[in-house]
Order: sequence, then C-alpha cells, then structure tokens
Amino acid sequence: MSSFVVRRALAAATTLTVAALGLAAAESASAGQGHGTHHRNGLRITVLSGEADQVSGGDALLEVTLPKKARPDDVRVTLDGDDVTAAFDISDDGTLVGLVEGLEVGENRVKAVISKGAAGGKRTSITLVNHPISGPIFSGPQQQPFVCTTARGRFDGRMILGQPLVDNQDHFGIPVAAEDENGSYPQDGRGYPTADADIVGWSGDCAAETRYGYVYRSNTDNRFHWLDDPADPPADTATTTTMDGKTVPFIVRWERGTINRFVYSVAMLAPVGEADPTQPDDSLWNRRLVFSFQGGVAIGHTQGTTSDSAMLPADLLKLGYGVMWSSGTRTSTHYNLQVGGETALMLKEHTVETHGVPDYTVAVGGSGGAIQQYVYAQNHPGLIDAAIAQYSYPDMVTQVIHVGDCELLEHYFDATDRTNAKWKDPEVRQAIIGLNGTSYPKNLSAGDIAQWNQLYAAYQALGYQVMTRDPASPAPALMECKPGWFGLTPLAMNPMFTDVDDLDKLAQGVEGVEWTHWGDTVNIYGVGDDGYARVPWDNVGVQYGLKALTDGLITPQEFLDLNAEVGSWKDSADMVEEGFPFAGPFTPQNFDPWSARNMKLSPDGGATPAPRREGDREAMRAAYTSGMQFQGDIDIPVIDWRHYLEDDLDMHNTQQSFASRQRMLNVDGDASNQVIWFTDARPSEQFDQTPMAFAVMDQWMRNIAANPKRGVAGNKPAQAVDSCFATDGSLIASGKRVWDGVLDDRAAGECTQKFPIYSSSRRVAGGPYEGGVWKCATQPVERAIRKGLYGAWKPTAEQVARLEAIFPDGVCDYAKGDVGKPRGR
Repeated sequence: MSSFVVRRALAAATTLTVAALGLAAAESASAGQGHGTHHRNGLRITVLSGEADQVSGGDALLEVTLPKKARPDDVRVTLDGDDVTAAFDISDDGTLVGLVEGLEVGENRVKAVISKGAAGGKRTSITLVNHPISGPIFSGPQQQPFVCTTARGRFDGRMILGQPLVDNQDHFGIPVAAEDENGSYPQDGRGYPTADADIVGWSGDCAAETRYGYVYRSNTDNRFHWLDDPADPPADTATTTTMDGKTVPFIVRWERGTINRFVYSVAMLAPVGEADPTQPDDSLWNRRLVFSFQGGVAIGHTQGTTSDSAMLPADLLKLGYGVMWSSGTRTSTHYNLQVGGETALMLKEHTVETHGVPDYTVAVGGSGGAIQQYVYAQNHPGLIDAAIAQYSYPDMVTQVIHVGDCELLEHYFDATDRTNAKWKDPEVRQAIIGLNGTSYPKNLSAGDIAQWNQLYAAYQALGYQVMTRDPASPAPALMECKPGWFGLTPLAMNPMFTDVDDLDKLAQGVEGVEWTHWGDTVNIYGVGDDGYARVPWDNVGVQYGLKALTDGLITPQEFLDLNAEVGSWKDSADMVEEGFPFAGPFTPQNFDPWSARNMKLSPDGGATPAPRREGDREAMRAAYTSGMQFQGDIDIPVIDWRHYLEDDLDMHNTQQSFASRQRMLNVDGDASNQVIWFTDARPSEQFDQTPMAFAVMDQWMRNIAANPKRGVAGNKPAQAVDSCFATDGSLIASGKRVWDGVLDDRAAGECTQKFPIYSSSRRVAGGPYEGGVWKCATQPVERAIRKGLYGAWKPTAEQVARLEAIFPDGVCDYAKGDVGKPRGR
C-alpha cells in the first residue's frame, strides 16, 4: 500500500477511538448536518476532517460505513455525478476512507450507492459546503487593510515562507518583487521590496506557496537547524525516544503555508530518508495532535509573526506529537476569536486530511493561548479534546469590564484627590481596585523599574505627591493596573490609539483605520449610529469601593467623593490621541498616564457628579451570541496551570482560573473536568509544570478511550486533581479541598492559605466572582439602603440625596444578573 493509503486506513481504524473521545458529531437524519448522514439501512457517509458545511480548500476526508451485508466492492461513490470511488480504500474495520478532492466553492453532493449484492439499491448522500482556503467560512467580510508578513519570518538564516503570491495589479496590498534564480530580491530588513526592486504585482490576500522541508535537532547547541537531505543527517543530530518507545534521529518534517490568510505550520517527526514530504511517512507520529496556541494583545490588520518555539516545540516533537500552529491563533496578531476559531478549524481539517484522524487533539498555550482553549472548546465542540491552559482567563472581552476601571480609579487617586494621604496606602487602593498592589514590588525587572522610576519622576516634577518609602522601589502604592495593564484600556477602546509602526502604515496606507478591539471585531459587534464599532463597556450604577466602605477602610464621605468624581470613558467619536507616555514628548501639558483626556469627568470638582457611560446593548448581546464571552459550557479535560505571579503585579492574576471554574459551575453545578494547579514563583519562576500536565493529560485521555461510559470526571488519573507546587515543582498539597475558601465559605484550604487570591474592581463593588456582567440591573438608592447594602452606614437625608445625584439611574443590584445578557443564554 502507498503511504497515503496507509494513512487513510489508519484514519478509519481510529474512528472508534475518536468517537469514544467525543470527537464524532451526533449523526443526523438529514444530509449535510453535522459530520455525516445516517439512515436506517446502515449506509452512512461521515466527514472525518470537520463539519460538512465548513469544508475548505477543495477537499474532504470522508468515511463510508456499510451495512452488514454489503461488500466494499459493491459501493460506488460520486461527487456531483462524477465517480470518485477510486479515492477510497478499505480500512481494517471494513469502512471505506478516502480524500475526495476537486470540490467547487459552494455546495457539493457526495452520494454512495450499493449497486449490487444483498444490500443492492441502498443509497445515501451528503452535501459538503466548500469554502476557499483563504477563507472566510463564517467570520464575515475579511479585514482590510491587511499587512502581509510572509517574507518576514526567518529560521536559521532562511526565510520560512518568502514573498506572498501576486493576486492583483491594482496596487492593492503588499508589493511583490521579481526574484533571481536564487530567490533573492532587493529588500529592506523586514522582507519588503526596496524602492529599486522590480515590482511584478501586489498581494492583498497574503497567500504564499506551501513549502515542505526538514529540520534536525543538534546535540551540540540543542537547537533545530535546516536539513537539506533527510537521508543524510549530520553527525551532531540528536536522538530521541518517542512515547511509543522508538529511539530515532531527531528529524522533523516541517510544512508551512497560509490558511485563512494566516501563516500556518505543521511539524512531526520523520524517519531518515523520507522520500517525499508531500506524501509523509507517519510511522513515528504518536497519533496525538497538539494545537500550539499563543497569547499577547493586538488589534489586527496584520498576518502576524512566526514563533520558532511554538512552531517547533522540541519537548513535544521529541515524543512523537504532531504540532499545529498558526499566526491566526496567536492573540499578539489579533483578538478576534471568531476568526481565530475559524482558522483553527481550517488548520485542523487540513492536518487531518494530510495525516489522518488523531487519537485526540490537545491544546496548549498561555494567556491569550489559554483564553482560546476555553472559548474554542465552547464554540467548536470537537476541535480540541483536551486543554492545558496556562496563565488563563475565561475570555478576553470580559477582562475589559474591570480593566476599564483601572485608569479611572488611578486617575482619581493620583490626580483628582491626590492630597488624600490614604490613597498612598496600597492596601486601601487594593480594597477599591481589587487587584494586588504593594509599596515594595519584589520581582519587577530592571527595565520595569527604570520605566516606573521615569514615570514617577514625571509625577513628582509636576507636583504630584509621591511617597517614597524605599529608594529602590519604582513607586509606592503601585497596583497591578500599572505594570500589568498599563495602556490596554486605550488599546481596547480609543480609535486614535495604534501600535502599528510606520513601515506597516507605509506599506498599506492604513490612515483612518479604527484602532480598537471593537473595531477589530466589528463583524461581531456591529457599527453604531456614530460610525464607530459598538462598545459594550458600561459603568452605570457601579458603586466603586463599596466593600472598602462596608469594611471601614474608607469613610462615607470618601465613598461619595470617589463615586462622584471617578467618571467614565468618552464615546468613541469623542476620543482624541493619547498623551505622554503613549504619544508625544514629556511636557506638563502632554503628561497623561491615565488617558484622562479621554475620560468624562466632573466639570466642577464633583459638585456636578461625573457622568457614567452607557454601554451599547447590541454589543453586549453580541458578546454572548458570538461566543466571545465564555459562559462555562464545556466538558473536556482541562488542566489550568499557572505560576503564582501576584508578587510581580503580573497581569495574569490568580483569580482568573477560579472565575472560569465558577462559570462552569453556573452551567450545571459541576466543574469536575477542570483541574487547577499553581506553581510558586516566589522569588522567581524555577519550574515548568507543563511536561507533567501533558503526561497526566495523556493518561486521562487514555482512560476516557478505554472507559467512555465513565465520562471525563470519572476517568481522572490520580494526579488530575487540584494541586499546588513549590518553586522546584514538588507537591505542596493536592485534593478536592485544597482551594477551599476561594469560591465558598469554607475555611481556607492548604493551597488557598499558601497562595493569596485577589479580586477585581467590580467584585469589590458587589459583583459576582466570575465577573462578566456588562450591565447591572439597577435599584433605587432607598431600596439599597433598606436592604443593608451599605453595612453599618446609615446615610442621612443629605447623603441619600447625594447618592441619588451620583446615581440618577439607581445603583447596581448584581443579584439580578447581567441586563446585557440575551434571554436563553
């Protein structure tokens, strides 16, 4: 048998295992729904590579299951009337598996007919809806302008892909230069043609030719290098032992190309002397796929950059894992998780068509890479079967809710009420902001310290009272809002704020682009009457510092003043360019580290309360209906791991793992499929628990395959349990009760005691642990007083009047949930 026939037979042979792992979609009684068709006569067509209505690239891996009395030779398969039976081979379990090619864009009808024998006359069909490999499938009109970056990526001194393909002569997109016989052309340092290059056309879609090659791992420098002849590896080629116990030269087949306009990579171990990488020998593949997701923050309009460590993770490749990666599933490229999920589906489809159906697909990635795992597992069941979520958040969009409060509160403390010495105490600020703060940051880098010393020197130069307890400290009362989240509010919300450099602007002419997260995802949130993307951020009725008031950390007058003057954010159409340190030089007039010029503040020092911002209800609904907001409805194994970085004031704060858990509990009262691990990083990160997570996850998935009736929770191996670890990776404590006291009122568990968990501005204002409330229901001030919302404080008539002036629409009643949430969600 050819290697491709072997692959197809292997794909079919793993179908039962895949079904046991929950990969197979429910069989539908009508053609074109789900993965396949199912009829009482037992003849069935199944799409192994994805959903029938989400095929891309002109091909699909199909399986034809026969009734008991039928023989494979009796079956004829057609594609829109053309016989494609020759594309199918018989698998070990008697099904027919084949890659059907030549699909037209749009609907394609595949039919299977048993022409003779005992089952003669039986037939079934399925409709495949094919989309271009450049996309889109369901994400809507593709973003323009779009910066091509295929020529930027370099590995070991060579281009990873090269220039994009010419698709127009209309000067649209990136210019493409003529190349000499060696593939060289006049270029700048980023791969763009220089002014003297011979331009042969332009690329708007940024497609690139698919390339195949090999790399080897050197035992001299422990790095990968190009291998031009896989039959002749150099003497310093390392060896590796796979999960299957095979000890082989560490050689990797590496496929690169573009899917859905983004750069993709598929890497797997390859045997020495593989003749043709387009017909791969998968004998060293352990039948497990890894989605390598990555984090970061960006607002689109670019193809993104490559990452050697994520495309070629040695620790996984050496064990025999197949690794999939795309710049479109890297949130430092964009944060449109609708496009990201679509890209992931297309990449997995392509990989399955090339290599066959895996035993399972596990995802790994930190920060935005972890967010993608939670969101994609919710939105695209079957895309991933297991998740190793590092430094996680439940999603991106609901972080904007409380992070949008950061600079409002910091501006109040630093500027509006800067003479109040109480705001110099980080514990008081923490009680109102919720996130951690300190007077003595322990683990900031030298660069961070220099940055914050410079910033706070500017504060002092302008007369702001900055208390210095420790000369080595960049600033007292330094909150996570600054080193963790500084600049992300304008990045998400200010159309005048951009992180795109002049070269990209020059290349694409992007003047006038709306540089916000909401603009990046305008297909989801829509456009408002002002011509800008709809924004869901809202703080109407939010009583900042409510818990600090009831705990006695601030006085009623301080509570009233804070809420009267804290303000809100301007509407998009009213925002202006940021000041120093975001834009322009340092001058007293341009100094604006809080983005205050884009705030709605009191015009008269609080006598007239600052207005609050009313979020767009349609945008709120879209966050839910589009799946951009994680709601907790997933049932795959999840190991949620992070280093404990609270002392660093790192943005990856610990409450986020438990926010995801609470959302899962909200669905059905069960989050037993999620395991939370912390590893201590005080004083520094010394141990990576990820290899352990992969080993535990593999056993978990093996258990599920062997005992599918026990479900996810019933198949946990012994180590798949809530745990916390010391800096050297050794176990501190594990078990069901180690995180007691975080989401319940029990006494603090062993891990809870060891690792303090902090809060958020909306939680300490009365909101739920899981966050995600775009718009609170409001209640009259008088009712809130009667319900005892203010604790021991009994407002006077004058104070009641002041509260009502500050909150003319009433104050938040979080018990009623999110008003912005559509019914049935």
